[in-house]
Amino acid sequence: MPEAATLERPTNSQEAWRYADAGYLRDAELSTLTDWRDLTVAAGEEREDTRIVAAGVERLRVHLGKGARYAMFALNAAGPYARLELEVTLEDGAHFEFGGVTVGGGDATQEFVTRTIHARPNGTSNQTVRAVQWGRSTGNFLGRIDVVKGAQKTDAAQNFRALLLEKGATANTKPELEIFADDVQCAHGAAIGQMDEMARYYMAARGIAPDVARKLLVQAFIGDAFVEMRNQDEAERMIALALDELEGNL
Repeated sequence: MPEAATLERPTNSQEAWRYADAGYLRDAELSTLTDWRDLTVAAGEEREDTRIVAAGVERLRVHLGKGARYAMFALNAAGPYARLELEVTLEDGAHFEFGGVTVGGGDATQEFVTRTIHARPNGTSNQTVRAVQWGRSTGNFLGRIDVVKGAQKTDAAQNFRALLLEKGATANTKPELEIFADDVQCAHGAAIGQMDEMARYYMAARGIAPDVARKLLVQAFIGDAFVEMRNQDEAERMIALALDELEGNL
């Protein structure tokens, strides 16, 4: 990334920051908006991280060596503004897995922003993001996938779904694909809506209390983002933390 780009203060006029908190971008220290941490996963190695996102901006740049695997699973329940940004570059046969959940109420704005660069052939990536919002909160996912020339046999996917528990809540998504190879599979999907009332009715008809039914539906919805976690105890902990944020709002 050019040095000049890292010194520019982001604004909502930039695509990658279009849904961000404008006041935060204006008032925050420049370094908190532009600094990156770097992580390298060597060829053939595997690494799986979990992250509880804190208020503010966190930016991580990851380089995956040949045949490496990196997985990040994150819960973003912070506010008033919290953003996790990932830029991941994949060498030959590498795999990137991302699962993220935003959970917010009040006026919180919570974001996941990813850029996945398939720089060599045979790379695979999968991203699953779920948002549960209420009050006047906003959950965002901006996911860009770049497939460079010659990166044949790339297989990349991203999926975003949002559950809005109240009318004032908002969710935004912007999938972006830039492909310069012809033998690839790239897919994205998005859906934003309210609680499935038919499912709640079905559960109520079988004697499940309304509050329990609603919690079970949200739990299943959130759980999608953590399905690929290899540490199932950690997956259960992440889901429990998300549900704790929802107490009193279900």
